[in-house]
Amino acid sequence: MATSGAAEVDPGDRERQQHDRRRLASSLTARYSDWVLEALDELPGSFLLTDPSLAGHPIVYASRGLAALTGYPRREVLGRNARVFQGTATDRAAVAGVREAVRAQRAHQVAILNYRRDGSPHWVLLHLAPVFQARDGSLLHFLAVQVPIDAARRRAGAGRGAPGAVLAACREEARVDEDFPCASHAGKVFVDMDKRGLEAEEPCVASDSEKEKATNTANSIVSALNRYSKLTSLVVSGKRCDSVGIPALSSSLNLSVGRIKQSFVLTHSCLPDMPIIYASDAFVSLTGYSREEILGCNCRVLNGPGTSLEVFEEINQHICSEQACTVDLLSYRKDGSSFRDLLHVSPIRDASGKVAFHIWVHLDVGAKHDFNGLTPEVWQLGAVGAVRVAVRGLSASGSLLRPSQ
Repeated sequence: MATSGAAEVDPGDRERQQHDRRRLASSLTARYSDWVLEALDELPGSFLLTDPSLAGHPIVYASRGLAALTGYPRREVLGRNARVFQGTATDRAAVAGVREAVRAQRAHQVAILNYRRDGSPHWVLLHLAPVFQARDGSLLHFLAVQVPIDAARRRAGAGRGAPGAVLAACREEARVDEDFPCASHAGKVFVDMDKRGLEAEEPCVASDSEKEKATNTANSIVSALNRYSKLTSLVVSGKRCDSVGIPALSSSLNLSVGRIKQSFVLTHSCLPDMPIIYASDAFVSLTGYSREEILGCNCRVLNGPGTSLEVFEEINQHICSEQACTVDLLSYRKDGSSFRDLLHVSPIRDASGKVAFHIWVHLDVGAKHDFNGLTPEVWQLGAVGAVRVAVRGLSASGSLLRPSQ
């Protein structure tokens, strides 16, 4: 009897594949109910979900829009790391920014050169967003939305050297052993290991409408996950909630420091990793982060490629010795753009002389400011003095913090 030319699939391999598919699907169904996959299939847009708790930080869901955009059918990306979409000319700095956002468990937007299944490059706006369990703030998934960028828009300075030629020498540094059994797999997402693609691609910038589309798509997906998670009594959120144990300022102190015009945050000196517990309006405007996104984070959230670790070590030494310091640092906004940051860090003591908070006053050196005739350093010290007066005045009555609910 004639046999077909197709190779027979080993029953053991078939069983392992079925087990892997069930394992990936349960990453979603166990947390959002059995109906979530069908609901996600109905949503428009190109997006995927990854699970940082699984080895290799694999893709556990890929939308129909992703298949249309990239040419990869769902079966070929499920279980793989999201670096499958990278290639030769994918910018290493962009990848590093995404990796840092994953490690910091924060949202991130960046224009990045990806590659379709046929090897052709295309620019997308990547919107990365963590999904947390509302009850305890634990990280469940990462959502990655891809919005195609109009190829007609190119950044100024496109005549610079091709990124592929420069990046070729440093690809090995980004290589990660996919089988390395690390307890924290989140840092392995989007690390380029591919050699496909063209050597030269001009940088691209997303339009405001593309950024808005990415944000709206992400919000609708998180909303759907939240809706279905309630069926399992889990309840998820796109932000860490106060229930993680991060206290808020009392209403009196919040009102007092809310009048201060400078860009600053307050960190809690006695909690692990010194989380941000207050962010001024000017800080929100400067960085692009909402208060919901920034509260509970460490000030490293503004770090990125080129941020000096030595300068941060200097800051830590001054914090440990309860002394103030002023440094010049490269910081990053939520959208990935960098700015030269004149940063002043100072302890804030209560009425008893104990350090209650640290204030971090940020100043974009490259922007235009009206300091009312003062030097930038004196302008920053004005914020420090105002916070000190408010804290000392209210600490005597014990009304500095409102415990988390």
